[in-house]
Amino acid sequence: MNTRGGEADNTGPSIPHIPHPLHQPQGLRTKTVRPSKRHRMRMRLLDAVDEDRHNAEVLLTALQQAVAEVQGLGGMVHLPGGGMSGILYLVADSGLPESMTRPWLIIPVRGTAPPSSAARNDTITWQPDLAPPDPVPGRDPAALWPSRLPAGIGHLAVPIPGGGRRRGALSVLFAPGTEPGAAERGFLNEVAAWMSGRLKSSGILNPSPTLLRALENGPEPREAVPPWGVEAVPSITYTWDLRTGELTSDRPVVEVLAGIDPEVMSGGIEAWAELIHPDDLPGAVAGFDTGIQMRGGFQNEYRIRRQDGTYLWIEARARTITDEEGTPVKVIGTLRDSSETHAAVESVGRALRHMSDGFVSLDTDWRIGFLNQAAERLFGAAGDVAGALLWDIPTVRAVPGLEQRCRATAAEGQPAGFDVPGPDGTSWYHLRLVPVPEGLTLYITDTTERHLREVERAAAERAAGKRAALVQRITRELAEAVTAQDVMAAVAEGVMTPLGATGLVMLDVFGDRLTVVGSRGYSERFTRLLDGHWTVRDAANPVGDALRTRTTLFISSPEEFLQRYPETEILVRESGKQAWAVLPLTASGRDIGAAVISFGRPRVLDDDERTLLTALSGLIAQALERAGLYDEATTRARTLQRSLLPQALPKLPEVTAAARYQSAKQGADVGGDWYDVIPLSAARVALVIGDVMGHGMAEAATMGRLRTAVRTLSELELPPDEILGHLNDIVGELGTDAFVTCLYGIYDPVTRRLSYASAGQPPPAVAHPDGTVTFLSMTPDPPLGVAAPPFEALETLLPADSLLALYSDGLVESKDRDVTTGMSRLAELLFQSVNALPTSPADASDLDALCATITSALLPAHGELIDDAALLLVRTHPLDAENVAEWPLPEDPVAAGQARELVRAQLTDWGLADEDLIMTTELLVSELVGNVIRHACGPIRLRMLRSRALICEVSDASLTTPHIRHTSATDEGGRGLQLISALCQRWGTRHTRTGKSIWTELPLPTASV
Repeated sequence: MNTRGGEADNTGPSIPHIPHPLHQPQGLRTKTVRPSKRHRMRMRLLDAVDEDRHNAEVLLTALQQAVAEVQGLGGMVHLPGGGMSGILYLVADSGLPESMTRPWLIIPVRGTAPPSSAARNDTITWQPDLAPPDPVPGRDPAALWPSRLPAGIGHLAVPIPGGGRRRGALSVLFAPGTEPGAAERGFLNEVAAWMSGRLKSSGILNPSPTLLRALENGPEPREAVPPWGVEAVPSITYTWDLRTGELTSDRPVVEVLAGIDPEVMSGGIEAWAELIHPDDLPGAVAGFDTGIQMRGGFQNEYRIRRQDGTYLWIEARARTITDEEGTPVKVIGTLRDSSETHAAVESVGRALRHMSDGFVSLDTDWRIGFLNQAAERLFGAAGDVAGALLWDIPTVRAVPGLEQRCRATAAEGQPAGFDVPGPDGTSWYHLRLVPVPEGLTLYITDTTERHLREVERAAAERAAGKRAALVQRITRELAEAVTAQDVMAAVAEGVMTPLGATGLVMLDVFGDRLTVVGSRGYSERFTRLLDGHWTVRDAANPVGDALRTRTTLFISSPEEFLQRYPETEILVRESGKQAWAVLPLTASGRDIGAAVISFGRPRVLDDDERTLLTALSGLIAQALERAGLYDEATTRARTLQRSLLPQALPKLPEVTAAARYQSAKQGADVGGDWYDVIPLSAARVALVIGDVMGHGMAEAATMGRLRTAVRTLSELELPPDEILGHLNDIVGELGTDAFVTCLYGIYDPVTRRLSYASAGQPPPAVAHPDGTVTFLSMTPDPPLGVAAPPFEALETLLPADSLLALYSDGLVESKDRDVTTGMSRLAELLFQSVNALPTSPADASDLDALCATITSALLPAHGELIDDAALLLVRTHPLDAENVAEWPLPEDPVAAGQARELVRAQLTDWGLADEDLIMTTELLVSELVGNVIRHACGPIRLRMLRSRALICEVSDASLTTPHIRHTSATDEGGRGLQLISALCQRWGTRHTRTGKSIWTELPLPTASV
């Protein structure tokens, strides 16, 4: 949506003429009346718009629904301006390029264009051939009209009810040869009435004076205006004979200018001049003199005195009449009472004066012309700063860089906003700078509270991040601990310093007694006194009580300690500590021991600290158990490793997948093999297999981090070689001794192409439908961690229902068999089994059985497996041509309407005639195409895929990636992506060889899945 705040320049790119089927001269075609059910559904969607939405968003939402429902090319909303009579302003548009909306920024109510007629006559107006609106003083829309515009575009406008006689208009443009029927006209009337109800008492119906002046005047100087004769306002027509000074009028003065001396005209120009306010007299005389000297029209506004001594404002317009020789002989003009307009302006001024946000008006020399009370609290009293340079205000000087930003904004001619700190160092303000023809307006909003919330949130996030890092670090150290002393050291280093603790005692269960494993911050005398002193599950001591209840105990002072456990007085006194946290260490349903963390002063731990310690108690218990039960620790480590692998492969229509993983049988360390199947956009699927070289908890953790990184990078729609490049950077940060092999491939079911890249991984095997087995041609790059990007990207065409086998070297290599021999054996097994497999993608049980057959044949049945082995089998299924639809679109405003028609037709052909789905898809595609027309460049293509979801893609040649951003009520754009995100299941951007594609996914109806 664009909220218009000024007139654009008169030059701009013309709209190219693109042939369109609707342009053929086949006679007028009336659109089929659609069921009223759809209209009611649209209105229900509008009724669901939140009450707190900005007026600009309300207008845009309603306009988009209106254009989409009647299948228009685009639409506009015009509203009357505050106290300015006879003018309509463009406040919203949808689907139209800027070159088409520029002539419509400001139009007269008394014009013949459909919006003017609809607002003035309160009736629906249809124009079968789009034409420029009527001119207003200082603007000629015909000069701004785009060239090469297709002929025959229809223009329909319906009135938007307002207060009293003030009305706006909602208008929609239609493709050539198309006329809206009664249903469409009725629906647009409903939308207009809905707009009126939502915008009642709204400020958007009364633009600010600055905005009105900017819209009305534009960047060019305003020309003199001849006397009016078309506006419905009382006026007097007068004649001033320059040779005699005589004044005559067509009616008595008092009929229009109440309270004025009725005999003033008989007194001539001198008597009239005596009524002019002394302050306005020089300007009035200068205006008349200039008009007479220039032999043209002129306009002025000044005050004249009533008989009771008060003054009223009048607006005078006139033109000079000359004789045949060009000598001025008379002035003919009109007079009208403009006091009401001045009252409205004063009302707006009072509103600005008392509004909560600061408002400052600056002239072209950066001098302060007006500021309200809120701004006075920052800049000083109006009487002291009026006329002063903005940069001379102490508050402004205290903000670094503010002058440069203001000047840059004025030079760019575009509104800008940014946050700045207050002069007191504790407050924050948001400055909104809006250039206008007279200079610059400055809006100041106190955002201190919001900044405080952001600071608090950031602090909370940092604290949470520190806690997460702490847990991660302690987890890693405890996982690497082998002995009880290693566990003790890990807890002491990882917990005591972050919590500010001064003591730590680790106790182990030995029979029914608690023995000291180790301590920090205690004397040897105390540890000897404590060792064996307490019994397990004895409620008379804190450790036994904690083990009995399996609950972490927090004691904040010695008094609380003695009150709860009075028999421990000697230990409390000897410890010298003031607060304690007692962590029961239990694992596998049995008591392992306890960890007592103590503090040198009384302290109450907060909820986060208590949660952290409670969570750590389990980690410490497991580490301590691993130190005493090495074999059980090995089992748990392998269980952890399996949890990092996919618990279940996704069921996708594009591939059928099954996998097997077998850990090494030698030693207690675990390996780092992994595999994954990741759904991507456009029905594509990523296939991954990798191996972290070495064995141990560190390698298993690295495997989990890399698998997570691969899934995250896949969301960025990067090609395989770039994926490996990023993984290489991650592995490089782990240290010089970390090496990882990985193969990453992307299967496209539309083209049946597999693009892939390898870093030290053996080539995948491909079993063709005819039974032949080949290995993909490639020379693998070095492993991650030692490779030097770029990686080689390869591509191959896969026959339908091919079977891919991705594997780690542990599957084909052993101490008795080299890699080449193992790969040959794998090819034999695939050849023997592939012909017996069904090709149905619905069931992966056959592939799972084949995985079991291959692994049992290649891995030793007896003895130890020296390396982890992973196997991923994937059967590919192409997307049938009947499920793919693609069209080129013109770089033309009609593209959005054409896209909606194509979407509706294709969904109907696919049997997806659900109205909700059709309307949502139309709106998404229309918004995507509109954004390309407005912000990108062609060629434009629309593609639809029916797969695991309904996928819509709009491609263009631009590399710019769109991002969702927060917008304010005065922003001219930025809400389209918010609408797309709200309507679709998923969306994103994918860079292509020729530009980019923006895609959306919508869930298919249950019956279609």
